[in-house]
Amino acid sequence: MANFNLKIYATDKVVYDGECESLVLPAADGEYAILPNHEDVLVALTMGETRFTAADGEKSIFFTGSGFCYFNNNSAVVFVDTAERPEEIDERRAREAMERAEERLRQQQSKTDFYLSQAALSRAMSRMKEAARRKPGL
Repeated sequence: MANFNLKIYATDKVVYDGECESLVLPAADGEYAILPNHEDVLVALTMGETRFTAADGEKSIFFTGSGFCYFNNNSAVVFVDTAERPEEIDERRAREAMERAEERLRQQQSKTDFYLSQAALSRAMSRMKEAARRKPGL
């Protein structure tokens, strides 16, 4: 099967750099899949699950934050603000972040602070959901 080059960059690290068979990304209007020889495209990404199958057949899953993916000339470059494997998510820390965000939403605040608190709550809830989905026996 044909492959394409994939590079995934988070703010603080290079998450993946290698060949892959397929890539599924969380886009604003649903999941977006990329296979070898896909047309050139720029995709806005939302927080969610990024999945890909490496050239050796190994499947990988990352919980990623917002960003974008650029596919050109059989090469995909993904830039996201955060990326972590489900097993790397600290549920206790995510729960504490959710509680802090909920408390900030209950307080009187500016519109900007309100939207930032909403984003923090959404991020914490998504991380908790992703970690819970990956627990054995669920």
